[in-house]
Amino acid sequence: MINLISKRLLVAVLVIFTIISIVPKQVKAEESLNVMAEAAILVDATSGKILYEKNAGKPLGVASMTKMMTEYLLLEAIAKEQVTWDQQYKVTDYAYQISQDMRLSNVPFREEESYTIKEMYEAMAIFSANAATIGIAETLADTEAEFVELMNEKAKEMGLEDTIFVNSTGLSNSSLMGMHPKGTKESDENIMPARSVAKLTKILLDDYPEVLDTTKIPVKLFREGTVDETRMENWNSMLPGLIYEYEGMDGLKTGSTDFAGYSFAGTAKRQETRLIAVVMGAVDDRGKGSYKARFDATRDLFDYGFGKFTVEEVVPAGHQIKGQETLNVEKGVEKEVAIATKEPLTMMIRTADKDQYQLEIILDNKLVKNDSLEATVDKDLVVGAVELTKADGTDYGYLSGYKKQIKVVTTESIERASWFSLTLHSAEEFMSALWNDTSTFVKELF
Repeated sequence: MINLISKRLLVAVLVIFTIISIVPKQVKAEESLNVMAEAAILVDATSGKILYEKNAGKPLGVASMTKMMTEYLLLEAIAKEQVTWDQQYKVTDYAYQISQDMRLSNVPFREEESYTIKEMYEAMAIFSANAATIGIAETLADTEAEFVELMNEKAKEMGLEDTIFVNSTGLSNSSLMGMHPKGTKESDENIMPARSVAKLTKILLDDYPEVLDTTKIPVKLFREGTVDETRMENWNSMLPGLIYEYEGMDGLKTGSTDFAGYSFAGTAKRQETRLIAVVMGAVDDRGKGSYKARFDATRDLFDYGFGKFTVEEVVPAGHQIKGQETLNVEKGVEKEVAIATKEPLTMMIRTADKDQYQLEIILDNKLVKNDSLEATVDKDLVVGAVELTKADGTDYGYLSGYKKQIKVVTTESIERASWFSLTLHSAEEFMSALWNDTSTFVKELF
């Protein structure tokens, strides 16, 4: 008997051990994704849906990813015809001195020489040339200090939270030879969270997609055919033909300083899907920051995004939510009106998670009172919206901070009842109530 109990106990222990050993293998992919960086975020570039994030709200050194804001302001000025690509910039002493610092990424400037906005832009976007960036800032706002004000104003306009710009390049102010912008300190740094970097990247791509025509260039010669000819190999080594190439990669901006570590805001497109990945403070498996580490981390994010996610039609057009197929209609020829989704709701999700999402209808409480509308009711009247809520696991939401919604509308029109019908209906209701009260009174007598 004792041996039998012991055997049963042993079997029970083995079963429990087996279950425990299996459970870790069932951990969701986003929980097991180990991005080797201080902060990271992966976003669907079309919708702004966040597919993964790690410390994405933590303000960190942004380094040369700062130049995306400089690029934005330049492209905006070009679009507004405030400057032109062939406009000449005459080198200031500040820009010249920075261009001679071989510790920094630069193309060589000559004193008193002039350079076109186009060649400085290419040097900035491809080679992260710092003096060229300063030249663009001085062109757009006379001084870099004034340009920094424009950068911070635009950051607020874009909704870039916890973002502070102190110079146009992303260099540490301490690297600017005492010439850092007026109003900033030598110890100041440009600061952004990964989520704000991703938002800036998306806005830049949305408003000026032509930026990719330049950022995808792997190698270009600055001032080709002159004594100043400089080979500019793109710092984005994930571009096709470069050492860490990745299929679909075409942008956008690397960054590294002692303060910020190794960072990268990358974007890649495969078929109809474009993703944005941001890594900040990337490290290798020994915990050491390196040039390669930021690309390894980015590759992990892109592999996860392209491999696990698809754009799914989660809700079709004309869909009715169970239990909320109709609204009551007051003073109408019909007592109810059918409601349904106006358009389909598509979203980038992990295919395995599709059944995890639940529909929630949010009625317009200014229009719908106590689940009722007052006639006349027009067809396609917007009465509310449907949004998705994930029942299990993590849903990171959108860069905008808002859930994606689709309109809920009436599927038919309901005319208002005539005065006679309304009067007759009121009389019927009165007589019905009176009859009920009389019946109750009589029953109580007996």
